[in-house]
This record gives sequence, C-alpha cells and structure tokens, in this order.
Amino acid sequence: MERARTLKEEGNELVKKGNHKKAVEKYSESLKLNQECATYTNRALCYLTLKQYKEAAQDCTEALKLDPKNVKALYRRAQALKELKVSQVFGGL
Repeated sequence: MERARTLKEEGNELVKKGNHKKAVEKYSESLKLNQECATYTNRALCYLTLKQYKEAAQDCTEALKLDPKNVKALYRRAQALKELKVSQVFGGL
C-alpha cells in the first residue's frame, strides 16, 4: 500500500510538471499494487490530455465501480465520451 501511494504521488508531481506520459506510467504501476478511485481518475486526466479518450473512459468506469458517485470520474468520463463521439462523427469525413 505504501509503495502504491508513493507511485501515485510521483505521478501527481509529474502531472504538475506537465509530463502526462510519465505520470500514466506511475499511475499504472500504482494501480497494479492498489486499485484506488483517485488513481484511476488521475490517470484518466492524463489520458484526456494525451487525447487517449477510450482509455480515459475506461479508467473512469473502473473508478465508478469503486465509487459510483465520484464526480470527477463522472465528469471526466463524459468528457472522454464526448470526444469519442465527435471523432466518430468527423473521423469519416
């Protein structure tokens, strides 16, 4: 649990520095050790920034399994699904 928290905190620091790719790696390592709602929503934020909308939506869904009323997870999943829908509509042009 302690290692998972340390990895999550390292991910948080990387996000502050704008290094979202590296942060995803830290959050992923953390989630292997401890599945925590906040870590999923943090990684989803990184995926949104990296325009990896499918992964962002999946992380939010996982977060919502742990905490069905998590506002960040609901909001970020809505953002991801909106972007996926837009890319589907305009991707065929």
